[in-house]
Amino acid sequence: MTVVFVNRYGHPDHSATSQILSDLAASLAAAMPVAIIASRQRYDDPAAHLPASEQWQGVAIHRIWTSRFGRSHLLGRAIDYLTFYLSLPFTLMALLGRGDVVVAMTDPPLVALIVAPIAWLRGARLVNWLQDVFPEVAVALGERAVPRPLAWLLRKLRNRTLCQADVNVAIGTRMAEYLVSQGIAKERFQTIPNWAHEDDIRPMPSEHSELRKTLGLAGKFVVAYSGNLGRAHDPDAIFDAATLLADSDDIVFLIIGGGHGYEHLRQRVSESGLKNFRFLPYQSRDRLSDSMAAADLHLVSLRPALEGRIVPSKFYGIAAAERPIAFIGDPDGELARLIADNDCGFSVAPGQATQLADRIRTMARDGERGLSRGRRARRMLATQFSRAQAHRQWQVLLNARASS
Repeated sequence: MTVVFVNRYGHPDHSATSQILSDLAASLAAAMPVAIIASRQRYDDPAAHLPASEQWQGVAIHRIWTSRFGRSHLLGRAIDYLTFYLSLPFTLMALLGRGDVVVAMTDPPLVALIVAPIAWLRGARLVNWLQDVFPEVAVALGERAVPRPLAWLLRKLRNRTLCQADVNVAIGTRMAEYLVSQGIAKERFQTIPNWAHEDDIRPMPSEHSELRKTLGLAGKFVVAYSGNLGRAHDPDAIFDAATLLADSDDIVFLIIGGGHGYEHLRQRVSESGLKNFRFLPYQSRDRLSDSMAAADLHLVSLRPALEGRIVPSKFYGIAAAERPIAFIGDPDGELARLIADNDCGFSVAPGQATQLADRIRTMARDGERGLSRGRRARRMLATQFSRAQAHRQWQVLLNARASS
C-alpha cells in the first residue's frame, strides 16, 4: 500500500497545513511508501520554482505545474486553483494503484471532487483530511465569487465526496459535529486534532529569548500574535485592546507572520501612531522556540462564524512553548472549551476590547498567573495533542484501510 497525500503546499513550504502534512508524511515513510502531490509554489512566494520531483526523508514529492498568481487577488487565486485541478489527474492517475490510499486535504478547496473519481477508477481508497470546511468558510468571509446558489451546489457536491470516502478526518470535534449536522453519517468521521512540533518548540524562560533581547523588550510584558493573520481572524480586536493599553509602557504587542490581517493591522498602527507594537515577518522553524519564548502571552483569534469550520493550529504551538493563551472568538468554541477545561488562559468574545485589555493588564501584574497557565498548556499538549499520539492515530487509520 502506498499513501498519496494531495495538498497545494508541501515541504519546504512553511504554511500550517504544509508543515502538518510534511511532518506526518515523513513519520509514516518509516513504515510504508508515501508520496505527496503539491504545487511548485510556496504559500507566500508564488514565483518560487521548486523542483518538479524530490525525495525528502523517504517521501516522494511530486510537484505539478500551476499558474502563479498567488493569494493577493481573488481572481488570480481562482486561476491557480483551476490549474491545480487540471494538472492533478495526470500525476494522480500515474501514482495510484489498487489498494493504495489517497488522502485529499482541503487546499485547493474541494480537491476531493477531482480525487474521488480517480480513486474509484484506480481501485484506491479515499480519505478526506478536513483542515477547513468549504464553501462555508468562503461564505462566512464574504467571498463574492461564491453566491448563495453556487454555495448550495458546492455543499451538495462536497457532502457527496464525504459520503464516498472510506473515512473523513476532522481536526476538531466542533467540525465533525457540524458536518454530521449536514446529513453525513457520524460513523464516517474520525477526529484527529493537529499537533505541534513539541520537540522543536521547547519551553524557554522569556529572558533567555534572543529575539526579545534584540528587540529591546527586557522588562516588558509581551503579548504576541504569531503566524498567519488572515481574513478568518480579528486584527481589529488586537488594535482596539492595544489602544486601550497605550498608556501602559510595560505592555508591548509583538506581531510575527503575515497575511491580509497582518497588513491591515500594520497600516492601522502606522496611521494611529501607536508605539506599543512591533512587527516581524515569519520566523524560520529553527527559531520557533526562541520567537515563541519572546512573549509572555500569545493571542489566537477566530471569527465566530467560522467556528466548526476552522481550528487555528497555532494553538498547539503556543501550548508547546508553555505560554498562556488568550482566545478572541466564540465563548463556546473549540478552543474556548479547551482553554476553560485546562485552565491554560482565557477567552473573550469579539468586540470586548475593554475586557481583553483588562485581562492582559491583570496578567501583566501577576507573572505567576501566566507561568502557571503556561505550564498547564504544555501539560494539555502532552496528554491530549502530542505529535506522537496524532501520528499513531494516523498509522492505525491507514493500516485499517489496507487490511479492510
